[in-house]
Formats: sequence, structure tokens, C-alpha cells
Amino acid sequence: MGSTRATGKGEGHVTVRWPGAFVLGSVLVALVASGGEHAVMTSRDLLALPQPAADATIRYGTAAQQLAELRLPEGLGPHPVVVVIHGGCWQAPWGLDHVRSFCAALTARGWATWSLEYRRLGDPGGGWPGTFEDVARGADHLREVARDRALDLDRVVAVGHSAGGHLALWLAGRARLPEGAPLRGEAPLRLRGVVSLAGVPDLRTGADREVCGDAIPRLLGGPTIEQDERVRLVSPVEFLPLGVPQRLVCGSLDAIVPPSLSTEYAGTARGAGDSVEVDVVEGVGHFELVNPDSPAWPTVLRAIRELLSG
Repeated sequence: MGSTRATGKGEGHVTVRWPGAFVLGSVLVALVASGGEHAVMTSRDLLALPQPAADATIRYGTAAQQLAELRLPEGLGPHPVVVVIHGGCWQAPWGLDHVRSFCAALTARGWATWSLEYRRLGDPGGGWPGTFEDVARGADHLREVARDRALDLDRVVAVGHSAGGHLALWLAGRARLPEGAPLRGEAPLRLRGVVSLAGVPDLRTGADREVCGDAIPRLLGGPTIEQDERVRLVSPVEFLPLGVPQRLVCGSLDAIVPPSLSTEYAGTARGAGDSVEVDVVEGVGHFELVNPDSPAWPTVLRAIRELLSG
């Protein structure tokens, strides 16, 4: 299985082609129903993956969810860092446990991983604004962690999956929020780049297409049309250019977050001057993107490696 890539900077448009793009919905239904060789990975499959223990679990706040798992590679360092933000439609039932295999595989490649947990819809304080406060605070806490560990804060990349892809892109652009804005913080962690895996970079469009059902309106505290100010503060497309390189990876058979959300956003981001590349991995769905044994894994690795070495 391969992927089709669109690259460049500032052309103002992006074209991504993959086989069967115009009949994607019907093809997906047929493949999943038949249980054929191209059946996509399910959430149950993802939860069944091993969950290797972290080297340390570190709190960045007092709420039960305000913690992160740190994994360190072998060697003296200083180690580049991948900040991992899990998905799950911003909702409480999905925690960082389902990305433990993903994080361990990245650490085995020589990168430290800082896997953030955060308050989500259904958690006390989750949603607006707690989810965003936690992601920002958890990322910035990496500076404290680096004081007595061999971490290279000049080489930090954020990687997020699904709802976490939205949060990773937001984290990358948070410094563009007005100074004094509560969600910005005093000194946002500087990122070398961001990798969005089946992310939701445009909350208005995501809500219109009912991505994750009604999760986006719930996250914002109301429909996007009624929460325009909040959308402008947390939807990455609203404050382009983000000013950091972005790599967007999607599965051609993703029925949870349509690849079109990423391709459409990429065109807008590149038109604003950002460096953006899109990879649509053929024959995979939503969850393969965080499975280190899937056909999507080489594409994900390449995206992270390019940003950390750039």
C-alpha cells in the first residue's frame, strides 16, 4: 500500500489524488461489510494492542487527568521529543492508553515521547476551556521535565491523532493568539513542527459535517455559529499561518474523519504561507495511523523524522 503526497509552500492550492476518491463512501461500506482483505482497523483492534509501561508518569496539575507519560530512549541524549496528543473525539472514555504502543515504538526509534492526558468531555472541567488549558499547560510543563532529563527542547514536534490532531495543530499555532489571551499562556512551548494524523483542523467544517457527532459543539459550549469567538481562539484554520511546518497524514478509507478536512485545510494553510505536506495512505482507515504495525507506519515515521531533522 502506498500514499499520495502533495507538497510545497505558498502556491495557494493543493491537489491530492488517490484511487476511488469519488466513490470512497460506498467502497468503504462494501469492504468493511465483506470483511475483505482491505477491511479497516477498528477501535477494538486498537485497544487490543500492547500497552508498554512508561518510564515515568508526571503530573502537571492536580486534576486526575492532568498528567503525562514520559518515555526515554537509550543513550545519553539530549533526545529530541515527540509530544503525543491522543484522540477520541475529545471525550472522556478515550484516554492515552490506546497510544502506548505508538509512543513506545517512537521511543524505540530514538525519540523521547511526552504523551499528554487531559480533561475531556465528561470529565470535571473538561470541554471549554479546560481541555485547551490542559494541553497548553501539559506541553509547557516539558520545560520543567527537561531540567533533570536529557531532552533537546530545540527539537520538539507535536503529533496528534484525530481530536488530538486538532489539538496538536492548535498547540503549534497557540503563540499567534493575542498576548494576554488566557489560552495562550505566557511562554508557549516552541515547536519545530506538527504532525496531524487524521486531525480536525477546521472546527466549523468539522461541525457542519458532524465529525464525532455533536462533540464539536459540546467542546465549544454551543453551535459554532453561536460561539464564533471561541472558534477563532481554538480552530487552527482561523489563525493561519501557524508559522511552523505541518505534515498531515490520513487514511483513504477513514470514515470517522474524512481526509477532505485535511486536504482542504492544507490548501488554505499553504495559501497563507505555511509549509504543508499531505499524505493520504491508501487502503487504511482511521486507527491504523497510530498502529506501529500498520501499513501507515512508514509514512508517519517519515513525517516525524523530516520535521525533527529539518
